[in-house]
Amino acid sequence: MAGSKGIFLSLGSNLGDRQATLASAREEIAKRIGTISGESSVYETEPWGLADQPAFLNQVIRVETALAPEEVLRIILDIEHELGRVRQERWGARVIDIDLLYYNALVLDSASLTLPHPRLRDRLFNLIPLTEIAPDFINPLLKKTSLELLQMCTDDGVVSKIS
Repeated sequence: MAGSKGIFLSLGSNLGDRQATLASAREEIAKRIGTISGESSVYETEPWGLADQPAFLNQVIRVETALAPEEVLRIILDIEHELGRVRQERWGARVIDIDLLYYNALVLDSASLTLPHPRLRDRLFNLIPLTEIAPDFINPLLKKTSLELLQMCTDDGVVSKIS
């Protein structure tokens, strides 16, 4: 699409039919945000931040979009809500979590959105699938590739490829 930007989204689910929820999220993203041009395998991961909850399924997708970053965020929040996400506690269990990791090479720090995602470099459950589909993508703030960030990550959570 003309004027499109490559963005990376992280999808996660640890309640209900996790696979079906990820599939529904991908379908809605393709309808409302843009063309999915890459998707990682799906990984089962230990919870991050709050350990006493079910394991997550996580995936990273690349999407081509002509939408502005704030519009992408608004649609992401709408999709989460429509798929049943209820925001109760930070890092708690959730039907769906969609995070905007990168919006092309944009660096942004506004009241509603920080890009690149500020905790990306600390999370194996994001870095492993991201590196699978974009090992050479350079974090515009840290000037490191996805692979370099993965190699530097000190997170020791278990991340297992399931499909």
